[in-house]
Amino acid sequence: MLRQAARTLEIEANAVTDNPLVLTSGEVVSGGNFHAEPVALAADQIALAVAEIGAIAQRRVALLVDPALSYGLPGFLTPKPGLNSGLMIAEVTTAALMSENKMLAHPASIDSTPTSANQEDHVSMACHGARRLLPMTQNLNWILGVEAMMGAQGCELRRPHVTSPRLQAAIARIRADIAPLVEDRYMANDMARAGELVATDALALAAGAEILPALG
Repeated sequence: MLRQAARTLEIEANAVTDNPLVLTSGEVVSGGNFHAEPVALAADQIALAVAEIGAIAQRRVALLVDPALSYGLPGFLTPKPGLNSGLMIAEVTTAALMSENKMLAHPASIDSTPTSANQEDHVSMACHGARRLLPMTQNLNWILGVEAMMGAQGCELRRPHVTSPRLQAAIARIRADIAPLVEDRYMANDMARAGELVATDALALAAGAEILPALG
């Protein structure tokens, strides 16, 4: 879906969108080419993909912290259960961000209000659709960052077993900035830093992932 949306945006970025069009022959044509419906639909498509990626990641987070489904890991990934709530609040944070993204994923392109004495009787809402992608992407970075942080904690709780070399490299990158959770502490800074590791591709690069170039 993201590749298809990127292709649409590439086409539209290179398309003629001026109104009126002044042709080389000197002819001036008014055609309403400013209507950005393809961009609006692409933005809605991206929003759906972002929301769905976050929803899938949040379900993995929920499985990691649930002792009934995590195959022997302690509840909420705390090595000292009882007085410590472990990564419970981090999981709740991902659930809240996922729900916010679901709300923001409502299609923008289906909404239109006539303006200018009904001269502009249908608008694409492309700007609204594109602008909400910024907070949605930030929310997704946090969700994926928390998932990675929990994955590192879970792998460490399974020692002496170890994971693959690539994932060990990813865990080492996380631990360079975020200490393991032994006893409860303020988690906002840790979650923000984990989100930054995702947003800047630092975590993906540490794991040896190929970063796709941006379309141009």
